[in-house]
Amino acid sequence: MDTELIPAPVHVGDPGDSGRDGFRLDPSTTLAAAPGTENTERWLRSTLAAAFGVPLAPGPEDAGNTIRLRIDPALEPEGYRLSTGAGRSVEITGGSAAGVFWGAQTFRQLLGPEAFRRAPVGSDGPPVLPGTHIEDRPRFPWRGMMLDVARHFLPKDDVLRYLDLLAAHKLNVFHFHLTDDQGWRIEIERYPRLTEVGSWRTRTKHGHRASELWDETPHGGYYTQDDIREIVAYAAARHIRVVPEIDIPGHSQAAIAAYPELGNTDVVDTAALSVWDTWGINPNVLAPTDNTLRFFEGVLEEVLALFPVATSPFIHIGGDEARKDQWRQSPAAQARITASGLADEDALQSWIIRHFDAWLSARGRRLIGWDEILEGGLAEGAAVSSWRGYEGGVAAAEAGHDVVMCPSQQVYLDYRQDGGPDEPMPIGYVRTLEDVYRFEPVPPGLTEEAARHILGTQANVWTEVIQNRARLDYQVFPRLAAFAEVAWSPLPASAERDFADFERRMATHYARLDALGVDYRPPTGPLPWQRRPGVPGFPLEGPPPNV
Repeated sequence: MDTELIPAPVHVGDPGDSGRDGFRLDPSTTLAAAPGTENTERWLRSTLAAAFGVPLAPGPEDAGNTIRLRIDPALEPEGYRLSTGAGRSVEITGGSAAGVFWGAQTFRQLLGPEAFRRAPVGSDGPPVLPGTHIEDRPRFPWRGMMLDVARHFLPKDDVLRYLDLLAAHKLNVFHFHLTDDQGWRIEIERYPRLTEVGSWRTRTKHGHRASELWDETPHGGYYTQDDIREIVAYAAARHIRVVPEIDIPGHSQAAIAAYPELGNTDVVDTAALSVWDTWGINPNVLAPTDNTLRFFEGVLEEVLALFPVATSPFIHIGGDEARKDQWRQSPAAQARITASGLADEDALQSWIIRHFDAWLSARGRRLIGWDEILEGGLAEGAAVSSWRGYEGGVAAAEAGHDVVMCPSQQVYLDYRQDGGPDEPMPIGYVRTLEDVYRFEPVPPGLTEEAARHILGTQANVWTEVIQNRARLDYQVFPRLAAFAEVAWSPLPASAERDFADFERRMATHYARLDALGVDYRPPTGPLPWQRRPGVPGFPLEGPPPNV
């Protein structure tokens, strides 16, 4: 059977004589859900009822024309088996509730692009599915996407939509970048000025930071605590873990603008700072004081309450691009270095990271940060998001730390997709659909033990030049589909991957994305309304360095 599935499953085979009848979804089809599969039962009923107008009434397991959901602990936790045809029925068996859900995503793809719509569009109904047997499981347990909502705010409903898009591609981690110099996006009740002041800016640089263009419209927004609870519950129902990021000690000007005492007041007039309106690496970092530590402990106490451990075992604390100039000039920072017996300013950042690693560990969570947290010594239990290349991840894995590979040169989806003149606000290196498809998360040369510390991979989306949902869709798709296959499927070595077959399957997947209303970049290039003529980017020429 030519399934045209994305990501490609491990095995697709013939079900034998028992599956010769095939299966067709119709108004009399019932749904039999075993204990533990209730989330998938609700999701299937709401999704397929909307797309095809079928009720999927509860029914007995042994009836014909039934969709059966089961759990078999003998399978890998996120693995599943899907069989169609026997008794004109469908059976989805997962190693856990998550495995059942991923099997249901595959079933939806088998039903055709119409299954991705919110109301029936055809009179013929769903297609007849020939008998097939699929066995599948993911390559990596961490298959994620990071979304920056600090540079440009994304409304709650659009975040929920992206969780559905992740689920449709069997991605199971949503890294939620909530704070930065340009905005603080999460309500913290004990510190109301973080959103009263920190969640909006008076204007915004339009294009790359070297651009002379400005958008003079005030920009802002934040998620209330109930919004966050809704997002987390929505993700959990789709077996997606959420990794909230509160960025420290750099990328913190929005917090300092709200509470100036958090900054290095003995070096700069922090009371004169406002939420940053441009891009780049900001010199204003948090002061390494007891007050700062207590403040962010208070922030994290509320964050932990909003992101339960079952959904959010990891808490991301940033740690990237923290310039040390103010600490070098600050008598208070230098006194902290001396009193704590630290070698230098890199060690001072490590001291802060270690403090929060111990604080989070005492509360049953794990700290993860960008690979700069390696500088000055890595906290014992910390994990690393390796973004500057492979090197940081390799060093961390060889030292026994868990790693998520997300090198900017390979899987930054804000980077441009083509070298032509029509790419909107082109940033960074060209990363085509094929480039992303050939990305390999595990670099050669790792020892077997170190390779076991590669938790998986994620694609990152920074939004300096991504102002709204349509721009986000354009940058993310179709490349997220290629990334999803890299993260899920047991692909051969990069050069041996069959990109032509992936492109063939993408022909059907574009129809699914059309049904979902995704404003992806067409294979032939941007549509006229997707272009941004006259708005400068910052393209980097040539192939990206393999570091």
